[in-house]
Amino acid sequence: MTEYKNIRFEFAEGVARIIFNRPPLNILNIEMMKEINQALEGLVEEKDLRLIVFCAEHKAFSAGVDVGEHMGDSAAEMIKIFHQIFRFMVKINKPSLALVYGSCLGGGCEVALFCDMILARDDAKFGQPEIQVGVFPPVACVALPKIINQKKALELLLTGSIISAAEAEKLGLVNKVFPADQFEAESNKLIGKVASLSAPVLKFTRKAAMGRSDKEFLNHLEEVENIYLNSLMLTKDANEGLKAFMEKRKPEWKNR
Repeated sequence: MTEYKNIRFEFAEGVARIIFNRPPLNILNIEMMKEINQALEGLVEEKDLRLIVFCAEHKAFSAGVDVGEHMGDSAAEMIKIFHQIFRFMVKINKPSLALVYGSCLGGGCEVALFCDMILARDDAKFGQPEIQVGVFPPVACVALPKIINQKKALELLLTGSIISAAEAEKLGLVNKVFPADQFEAESNKLIGKVASLSAPVLKFTRKAAMGRSDKEFLNHLEEVENIYLNSLMLTKDANEGLKAFMEKRKPEWKNR
C-alpha cells in the first residue's frame, strides 16, 4: 500500500477512508491534494467499493487551503489539482460521507459539502470565509445553493459567516449532529449500514439520484473556474486580500 505524507488511506470491507493527517489543522496544500487525488484515482475501477469516507485526525477536519500556495502563478495549479478531487468523486460515482469535527472551513468545507452525506460532532463549525480575503470558493459557489436554501447559501458565500453544527443541520447541510462521546459509534453505524449493501446497486442508485446533478456540476465548475482564474484573479482586490491575509493585516480594498 502507498505511503502518504499528509493523509492516511485505508480500504477494508468495501469502505475507503481518506484520513486528513497534516497537523495541526489539516490545511490543504498542493502536496496533500495530490495525495488525495492519488488515493481517489486508485478507487475509480474498484468494483468492491461501497463508500468513500473523508475523516481527519488532529485538531480539526480542515481549516481550508494553504493561502501561501494560492497566490500568483501557483493559483491556477492549485485550482486545477484541488478541483480534480471533485472530478474524481463524480467519476467514481459511489456514496461518500464526511465525518466532521472542529473547523471545517474553506476548501475543507468544500470537500465535506460535496460528499453525499455529512455527520458532524457538536463542536464542528462550517463556513466559506474566502470572500473576506478577496476571493470566492468555486466548488461551494456551484454546489451550496443546490444543497441548502439559495438565499442562505448566498448569505454564507457573500459574508463568509461561520455557522455551528446545529445550524448546519437545521439548514440541511449536515445529516446528523452527535455529541463527542457518541460520534464515533454513531458514525460507524451509518458506515456499517452502507457497507452491508451491494456495491453495484449503490452505484446505480446514486447514478439515478445524482447523475444529472453531477453533469451539471462539472459543466458549471468549468465556467466558474474560468471566472475565478481569468477575471477574479486579475483584480487588484483579490491579490490584495490574499496578500493582507499572509501579512496578518486588514485588506485595503481599491474596488479594482
